[in-house]
Amino acid sequence: MSNYSKIVIMSDCHRGQGDMSDNFADNEKLYFSAMRHYYDEGFTYIELGDGDELWKNRNFEDITEEHSHVFWMLRKFYAQNRLYMIYGNHDMVKKGQKWRQKHMSTYCDDRSNCCIPLFNDMDVYEGLELFHYETKQSLYCLHGHQADFFNDRLWRIGRFLVRYLWRPLELIGIKDPTSLSDNRKKKDRVERELINWTQRTGAPLIAGHTHRPVFPNTGEPLYFNDGSCVHPRCITALEIDNGAVSLVKWSVKTSRSGILFVGRSVLEEPLPLSELACYRASCRPSLSKI
Repeated sequence: MSNYSKIVIMSDCHRGQGDMSDNFADNEKLYFSAMRHYYDEGFTYIELGDGDELWKNRNFEDITEEHSHVFWMLRKFYAQNRLYMIYGNHDMVKKGQKWRQKHMSTYCDDRSNCCIPLFNDMDVYEGLELFHYETKQSLYCLHGHQADFFNDRLWRIGRFLVRYLWRPLELIGIKDPTSLSDNRKKKDRVERELINWTQRTGAPLIAGHTHRPVFPNTGEPLYFNDGSCVHPRCITALEIDNGAVSLVKWSVKTSRSGILFVGRSVLEEPLPLSELACYRASCRPSLSKI
């Protein structure tokens, strides 16, 4: 990664199969518009976990069929080596190579009405290191469930409860009370663990999982969170461009003439990566041991 690199980081899309439990459906058009912009502008897309909702839904193929135009766009990124995926707790199964080969190699394209290549031979990572050549600074990226014991070590129990207990209730309008995205105390606890890690190592960390956007102020630990794609009425993302990182959101806006359009807003002004260099850790941390 250099000052000329363009990278956008999103997480927690939770793409579903189009029913009432599909939290992605309401923001699908925002997401597609944002992705089209990033593709046209030459960005590399990093999906920071929980891209697909594979706790509520058993079949990845149902998700690709429901959101086929989204996967068509992701496929364009992948074809140009501009797509990297990290798995989260809700799509933990993606870490298995056999699972990826079986489910992610092809998908059914509505326009051609046939199966075409999707993510052939794709690797899905637990974490990524973004190394900035100019400052010799690394930014570490992972989903963040590693700081959440239940969603990390006991994720199969969580999947069982969500799939067979809370999903049927959500279909009739009852929200899952155990969801991290709706539980402030759980968010605070997970974020404390992630922040403690950045303080121990001195390494900047980019995570998702809590669905809460975080951008550090001067003097604060270098913990960033890209938020999610399932906020009410908007999606959030972290952009790395011109050697700086910023927090943005995409939402429906209204022009002076009353025309609705999807627009981008900067929530946190760009922070130069050169200002992170003084926090560089003396040793390389392990992403799997937070």
